[in-house]
Amino acid sequence: MLFFGAARDAVEREEIHFTLNSPANTASARAQILSTYPGLQRFGKSLLFAVNQEYAEPEREIHEGDELALFPPVSGGQLDLAPASLAHQDFFELTEDPIDVGAVARRVVLPQCGATVTLDGYAREWTKGRRTLYLVYEAYEPMALSELKGLGERAREKFDIAHIGIVHRTGRLEIGETSVVIAVGAPHRRAAFEACEWAIRELKRTVPIWKKEVFADGEVWVEGEAQPPAE
Repeated sequence: MLFFGAARDAVEREEIHFTLNSPANTASARAQILSTYPGLQRFGKSLLFAVNQEYAEPEREIHEGDELALFPPVSGGQLDLAPASLAHQDFFELTEDPIDVGAVARRVVLPQCGATVTLDGYAREWTKGRRTLYLVYEAYEPMALSELKGLGERAREKFDIAHIGIVHRTGRLEIGETSVVIAVGAPHRRAAFEACEWAIRELKRTVPIWKKEVFADGEVWVEGEAQPPAE
């Protein structure tokens, strides 16, 4: 059983081996875990549950050896489509190193594209009147990469784009450092803009990455609203 973000702080453990009452599903496992760790009950129904790195519905059966994770909501012209052989040029990455925004953008520039739109999200200094000293990003890495890839696949289905790439930082970020870059290449700019805006919304809604804001007088995990696994 893995815990992330504010849920990890409440349990004061990153990982435990847990024996569930059999038979078990997501709902019964959740109830048993919250009973064992009452500090989690303050989150109410907002806690999200994953089984083997996939969001799990309440009736999802759980078997011996499964990897479970519990965490708070994650922090919100006609196209000639690129052939499948070019799909490998999509990319979805996590890194603890500084991100070169321009280098990421150039990775989706191809001859069939007429526009590349790039979103550069970075650490801001002020939030609701409080001065932020630095940020800390944490990810459930294997699931986050899987969700990013799925996000890219859905973007291709929804928009007339050729390629999409997403790179997200983890670890400590100083003010002004880039936290996420989304780059979309398309034959026409409107599709690239729309796909880029949609992708950042979906990333904040579904990808298990959490942000902690550290202030001079304290710190807080930034949480969104409990939404997954519904599309």
